[in-house]
Amino acid sequence: MNKVFIPEGYRPTLDEYNTQKAIAYIKQTFQREFSDALNLKRVSAPLFVTEESGLNDNLNGYERPVSFDVPAIGTDAQVVHSLAKWKRLALKKYNFDIGNGLYTDMNAIRRDESLDNLHSIYVDQWDWEKIITRENRNMDYLKLIVRAIVNAICNTNDSLHVRFPQLQIDLCRDVAFITTQELEDLYPDMTASERESAFAKEHKTAFIMQIGGKLKSGKPHDGRAPDYDDWQLNGDLFFWNDVLGRGVEISSMGIRVDAESLDKQLTLANCDHRRTLPFHSMLLNDELPLTIGGGIGQSRLCMLMMGCAHIGEVQSSIWDAETVRACEAAGVRLL
Repeated sequence: MNKVFIPEGYRPTLDEYNTQKAIAYIKQTFQREFSDALNLKRVSAPLFVTEESGLNDNLNGYERPVSFDVPAIGTDAQVVHSLAKWKRLALKKYNFDIGNGLYTDMNAIRRDESLDNLHSIYVDQWDWEKIITRENRNMDYLKLIVRAIVNAICNTNDSLHVRFPQLQIDLCRDVAFITTQELEDLYPDMTASERESAFAKEHKTAFIMQIGGKLKSGKPHDGRAPDYDDWQLNGDLFFWNDVLGRGVEISSMGIRVDAESLDKQLTLANCDHRRTLPFHSMLLNDELPLTIGGGIGQSRLCMLMMGCAHIGEVQSSIWDAETVRACEAAGVRLL
């Protein structure tokens, strides 16, 4: 079911022309801040991959990829859900060294996405990946990278205030870290989404760690594919959004699986059939570099910094009739 929420009294801060200028400014500025902070180089990335490559992100396991036939090569292709696996293979192919990494513009179509203020069937994000040492596969290093990303976001936001003085959204640089089990213990009577917002409301900037495995309640906090993040060394980054009155996830990231954690997680997720796929075989044989990586939502970052109520104000997608009517009635401009 599609849902749209229009905050009472909401009006866009910028007109159509300055909205486009601000979007471009945020993207250009953040890419510079972000790539400098993490020592990343921009690369080109695929819009689609073949199914047999095993490179597509299976997300929560139920989302259907958009597929099409390619008569010229006699096979089918799938529009990517994300580039979580492809990036790691690219680091090996392009001969990146330890401490260096890549980022790219990732564009995807998620046909089964429920539509609301934060979700669209069109996904645009910066996908990134960086080579690390085995000694870096720990929680302290994960937190170090999270803080670097938050500083890049806040630096971009500060620059935006100078360029567009009418935009004055405050973002907090201090990150509160919590595991999903600690979060469940703290708010046992809430849903996972409600826990995220409650914690983000209290701390303004929050990183919720260890997503994928089952909690004491018998349920995972959220779904995670078993073959990219190590479920003990991953997490989601949230900022409190005053306009929507909720926490908004800006990034999902983590230290990637090694052979040991992949072996364990494939079994836990009943995905042992993936072991023979090329990507998975390379991982299980220790033929790929150890990495950390993630995705940062481009449209979500823009709507957060610009104080927008709906993601359709900063990206061009398609919406159901109810959403279009509600936004038109409230003066919310969908691109």
